[in-house]
Amino acid sequence: FFFKQKTAYEITYGDWSSDVCSSDLQLQGAFSFLMLTPDRLVAARDPHGFRPLALGRLDDAFVVCSETCAMDLIGATYVRDVEPGEILVITAGGIRSIKPFGAAPLAHCVFEHVYFARPDSDVFGKSVNEVRTNLGRVLAREQRVDADVVVPIPDSGVCAAMGYADEANIPLRMGLIRNHYVGRTFIQPQSAIRHFGVKVKLNPVRSILEGRRVILVDDSLVRGTTSRKIVRMVRAAGAREVHVRISCPPTISPCFYGVDTPRRSELMAATHTLDEIRTYLDCDSVAYLSLDGLAKAVGEGSGSYCTSCYTGQYPVAFPRDEVSYLQLALKLDKESVTS
Repeated sequence: FFFKQKTAYEITYGDWSSDVCSSDLQLQGAFSFLMLTPDRLVAARDPHGFRPLALGRLDDAFVVCSETCAMDLIGATYVRDVEPGEILVITAGGIRSIKPFGAAPLAHCVFEHVYFARPDSDVFGKSVNEVRTNLGRVLAREQRVDADVVVPIPDSGVCAAMGYADEANIPLRMGLIRNHYVGRTFIQPQSAIRHFGVKVKLNPVRSILEGRRVILVDDSLVRGTTSRKIVRMVRAAGAREVHVRISCPPTISPCFYGVDTPRRSELMAATHTLDEIRTYLDCDSVAYLSLDGLAKAVGEGSGSYCTSCYTGQYPVAFPRDEVSYLQLALKLDKESVTS
């Protein structure tokens, strides 16, 4: 998010709620935040509802979190979502709801369902697990290919791979095993990771891959560098064919609303044709879910989602000095920022 004007309001205790509202009214873009003082908790969500924010109860207390799975961890009960454009002021006396913003079109971030949120959460009123599984089902209808086994790229590709395998009636096997202990095993993890690359995180199961036609399913393909290493790893394990299937549309535009996607020039789908991507990945075929397929998988209310990373159409305008804004959003590497 960014300030509409270069103005910040000091939050005073005299007219505390009014000051919070005045500050929030100066913001544009995506934000969901909490503020805690000695006697109150304040939760606020932007009027477009880009990011999720949920309200729950734990005995006599209220809790607020970005994903419902956090409530499961502490034994809290989900009550409702904080509404887009709503500010909640929670005190010992109860909850006060304030809606200082004018009406705005909804723009829920669809990438929450594709990748960002945990699959055991409910986001924007829908089960993330169910949406991701639906993404895989629709992908199988749109981009079917003859194969012997469907292999998810763990962990983010698992739900979609389950849906793909179920719809295509092809066995799902865990042909790639993720190492969950990276960073604990090595004395110098950074140099070790640089040396071993993707092998530190993933290891192929030769007995599943060797001699078979393999469909690799992942949630997204951004730069393509990791996917290329995985494809080559699967080939080295003896796969006869490797087909890559991505359970979202091609990412062609950077996100300015809180997802750390790189500059457009670094996005594989923005600068390469589908055949060029296939050649770069060294796979037999590559295919994405269509934008219409994404809407079908999300289901009811799909028109209320932001899909700017797939369309380049942004629901909230951002500063047109893209280089300066990307630096502000930490989207440039250190060399670019300092040069």
